[in-house]
Amino acid sequence: MKTLKFWKRRPKAEENVVMRQREHPRLRRLVSSRAIQESDGGFFENLGTLLAEKARAQEAVEGPLPQRCSQRDDDEDEDETSEGTIEEPTEALLESDSDRDENERALDIVVGSVGWNIEELYTALVYMTQHQIGYDVSNECGIDALLNHLQQAFKVDNEMHEQVLEETRNMEAPVMHLNVEVIEAKELISKDANGKSDPFCALYLESAPTRRYNTAVKTATLAPIWEEHFELPLDDAENDTLCLEVWDFDAAETVPEKMSKVKDVKGVRGLVKLAKEIAVTATTGSHDNEFIGRCRIPLRDIPVNGHTMWYPLEKKHKSKRRGVVRLRLAFSAEHNTQVAAQEHRHLIRILLLHELEIEKVEKYCWCGRWSAPAEALVLQHSAQRGLLARNVALAQWVEYSRIHQQHPLNFAVFNKLAVELARPLENSLFSSDESRLFWDATRKIIYSCLNSIRKIRRLAPGDKNVMAQMGAILGILSSISSLEIPKDFDLFPPKMFGWFPEPDGTVVDIMKGLEYTVIQGGAEWFDHILSNNTPEADTDDDALKYHIKVIQLIRADLQRALEIYDRMFIKKVNFPYARTLYVYYEKRISDMCTIIIEDVCLRLKRIELEKDDDAELTLGTTLFELYLTLQRYAVLGTVFCLDGLEHLKIQNYHEWFRSGVAHWLDIAVYKALKRISRAVEFDTLQPVDSNVQYSSSAVDTLTIFYQIKVFWTQLAWPDVEGSYTFIAKIIDDICKCSISYADMMATKAEKVDRQMQESENTSSVYDKKFEVSTAWCFAINNIDYIRTSIEPLANDLGLQTIIETLGENKTQQEADRCRQTLQLIIDNATDTVKNEIIDLLEVVANKMQPAMSRYLMEGAELIDTTSNAMDRLLQYLDSNITTLHDNLNEDNFERVLLVIWQIMSETLFQLVHNNLEKRRPPSFYSNLHRTLHTLIRFFNLGADETANVQVLKKIERLLNLHGLETAELIHRYHLERFKEQNEMEDALHGMLTVKTHFTENSLNVQILNARNLKAMDSN
Repeated sequence: MKTLKFWKRRPKAEENVVMRQREHPRLRRLVSSRAIQESDGGFFENLGTLLAEKARAQEAVEGPLPQRCSQRDDDEDEDETSEGTIEEPTEALLESDSDRDENERALDIVVGSVGWNIEELYTALVYMTQHQIGYDVSNECGIDALLNHLQQAFKVDNEMHEQVLEETRNMEAPVMHLNVEVIEAKELISKDANGKSDPFCALYLESAPTRRYNTAVKTATLAPIWEEHFELPLDDAENDTLCLEVWDFDAAETVPEKMSKVKDVKGVRGLVKLAKEIAVTATTGSHDNEFIGRCRIPLRDIPVNGHTMWYPLEKKHKSKRRGVVRLRLAFSAEHNTQVAAQEHRHLIRILLLHELEIEKVEKYCWCGRWSAPAEALVLQHSAQRGLLARNVALAQWVEYSRIHQQHPLNFAVFNKLAVELARPLENSLFSSDESRLFWDATRKIIYSCLNSIRKIRRLAPGDKNVMAQMGAILGILSSISSLEIPKDFDLFPPKMFGWFPEPDGTVVDIMKGLEYTVIQGGAEWFDHILSNNTPEADTDDDALKYHIKVIQLIRADLQRALEIYDRMFIKKVNFPYARTLYVYYEKRISDMCTIIIEDVCLRLKRIELEKDDDAELTLGTTLFELYLTLQRYAVLGTVFCLDGLEHLKIQNYHEWFRSGVAHWLDIAVYKALKRISRAVEFDTLQPVDSNVQYSSSAVDTLTIFYQIKVFWTQLAWPDVEGSYTFIAKIIDDICKCSISYADMMATKAEKVDRQMQESENTSSVYDKKFEVSTAWCFAINNIDYIRTSIEPLANDLGLQTIIETLGENKTQQEADRCRQTLQLIIDNATDTVKNEIIDLLEVVANKMQPAMSRYLMEGAELIDTTSNAMDRLLQYLDSNITTLHDNLNEDNFERVLLVIWQIMSETLFQLVHNNLEKRRPPSFYSNLHRTLHTLIRFFNLGADETANVQVLKKIERLLNLHGLETAELIHRYHLERFKEQNEMEDALHGMLTVKTHFTENSLNVQILNARNLKAMDSN
């Protein structure tokens, strides 16, 4: 007899392989065979991992989700946009000739020239050039250079120039004045005993030293503030010198009055000074002021337009620092202010046009820097005509705006002027005519500013000069927006600002105009994208790709707006540039996409699983690429429009795709069943890896489920109720596919086994027997692998999160009901697949039954001969059970072991029952009895096993009874009789002994005797 192998639960080390095969699909790289993928055109991969990869690639291109403006670091602002600095660009940056609107030059609201006599202006300028004042660039150029520049600018011929020159030489020199403001002094030396001084200033011209001008006395201070103005007439502005002296004032005091100041003395030095003053007063009675220091300022060193400067005080033969005084100095001449301003505007216009022509300045590049002769002429005119700084700034504003229409200037010029003009305008320092000039010029400048913003996409993004220009534009708008627009002035006439919406009574200010302009710029860019991108073909797929491309280009524009311009717009004018564009684009995108999506989804053909036709079911990834593109755009709304998301139509983008998703899920289950069938067909029921015990079809099937999960994860459906509906559908479809796979795998295993049986060449029909193959094991493992993956997949779909959200939004009772419904679907599918496994195990065991029955019969009949039938039975069982043990997991092996034992016991019982009528010899049954005990030990069945206990009892009783010889049977009969008699209890009424037997159809009863009868009579 072969050594018995006792089959029971495997040790822990043997479970490792089985545990590996139970790993969740996320922990293993699921690779479906290329042939299976190509069978449906990679349907699941295209809408699963490939779609996710495309989405990740697009997200990488678009960059991370931007932060809200409030979270950004203001320290990162760039310096090139700061006000007060004008950096000269090297080329035109904003637009070319073809970019400017045709009517942009034609619209000139300001009335033209007032008919100024050009000869008179030229004569006046030649005259002023010959009588220059102050030190400036004119000293570097020389009179001849200035006159030559003036002649070229005014385009005057030599004859006329010589005539004007001769005429002006005979004129008297102009009457000039020097305006002096003594502002303050500091760090003066002390002259009094108290450590202070009582300073005052005396100023005069060296040409007239007796004509002195004094300031007030500031008592007891070394840092006096005077802020006093003086006007000194000039006879020789070229060679004269201004002198300013600072004195300590000493009042007329008697000796007692001097003595009373002892308490105010500061230090020993102060005491010495007081003693000296008392001595001088006592002896001479004089009260002379004490000299502190002086400064000499040659008039030729004063710039034409004046300046404010600190001058050090000096004393002859003294090197010690004596303090500094601050003066504001400027030249002036008496002249009619209005005529002077008009002259200055004409001068600026003529000089600037000449400057642009000669220097070949590119558009948008002139930043206010004149050539040396032109600058000298402008400064001389403003100084000699006595123009104030605000008058000069206004003249520049008016004329620069006029020239800007023909030859655009750098916006930094206007930004600087806007800042200078803001305060005079706020304080109403201009006349009504001057104010009108300002606003007429402002209208043209505002038009150019807004027009540049409208065409902002034609600029080089991030270029330093472009950013400086844009910063200047916004600075201009900021300065103008702070001013009050006259009620009778239309700053935005419809004919000029044609891109503004039709007037509806709304007051349009600078900020509203900026909003209209940004929206118009976005509209023009959107239309530009639409017109320059067309679908490649007239198909739904190409139409969807076209929409995706448009949205991506719009998203790129928003990204540029946010990264490059948004911070600047918010900082300069507090205008949400990127948000405004986002809201406008959102409306256009929503209107555009709603039409195509609803049209495509409505025309999708509904799919029914019951139909067996293999219709062309191609949807591709394009529709859901569009979904993900819209999803990313909608997420941007959380950055730009956090306080108004509910008003954005695109936030409901998922509703546009509801029918499309439902349709795709119908297609998915149809395609899944087709692919599963194909996968089972290609499956050779061989392990895909040496470390696992399932074959290719299980991987292919789980790959389908995984791709569906990836697709659902990518959708990130925002509506919780819609999510529950779709998840329920997906789970139900996965369960259907799992059940279908189990049926297909059972059929496949039967087919493979039949082919293997047919391919075997045995010597005789008698030797043919069923051998358990690994194909059966892998079929069972495959089904079990899918079964154990159903619930984890359901959890990966976000089932728990959806249920919790439902509980928060609805009621907990409703959420629990939804959970129970889905759990019931999962449990039913799991049980159905599990029953399929049990059925397969029974099929395997039933196929072993004929061979087991034959070996049992041989063992019962030939066990005492040379036949080794019992060994062959055990060898047959050992071989097949070993195969099952090595290739099944623990649970399935335990199941199949019990099923085999159950069939074995039923076969043995049937064998005994069938042979009872054949009057087999006792040895037949005794052999079977020994075989029974051998099998019990082989299967390692203990007393606690529940496997077919009733059948075992019946077999044991029958084999014990029929395996006895005649003598043993008689002996046993008597033993049982004896036992029965010993077990009899004492009879209360006595005992009757009878003898009975059957004779043919009659029962003969012979009464032998009676004993210990109960007495019934009195005797």
